[in-house]
Amino acid sequence: MVGRRISDEQLVEIIEAAIFVAGKPLSKRHLKETVLGDLSVSMTRINLALEQIQIHYQTRGIRLVEVGSGFRFQACASLAPWLNNLWQERAPKYSRALLETLSLIAYRQPITRGEIEQVRGVTVGSGIIKSLLEREWIHVVGHKEVPGRPALYATTKQFLDYFSLTGLENLPPLPEQQQSKIDRLLSDPSVRELSE
Repeated sequence: MVGRRISDEQLVEIIEAAIFVAGKPLSKRHLKETVLGDLSVSMTRINLALEQIQIHYQTRGIRLVEVGSGFRFQACASLAPWLNNLWQERAPKYSRALLETLSLIAYRQPITRGEIEQVRGVTVGSGIIKSLLEREWIHVVGHKEVPGRPALYATTKQFLDYFSLTGLENLPPLPEQQQSKIDRLLSDPSVRELSE
């Protein structure tokens, strides 16, 4: 069955409205299979429509941005001082231990809790891992083939979305000194993997 044809202007309007009302990022594939499912629209046209929408919003208070799981509208970061007044509650404060754990998972995934502890030099509280799992910023991607079979953790698309990243390659690079220190700690044979 051949889908209905629509103009470029209609395509822009449909995609813009779909992303606006979705409440979560929409991927190009998801747009094509759902909202545009009964229409004759190529991926090239979808890409062009998304580019047009991005250009249209460049000078506005909101932007169309691509994050890990698709496209979404978000307010310009420069407007945060005014927009923060809309919410009574303050943004959560994350502990240094949680941020260090999350950073190690993001940069060295997949990684075990024991390896995180090896680098940090202290025990990772179960509350930290639980909190990251509940926020859906990390998930278990398997188990390491060592005694105890500890869980291997990696980041999720929700992590990318929350930090407005399209992929892990968009993380800021680690300083060379930090990278070599982590490599040295993780390769130290005197430290054995702890079971979970």
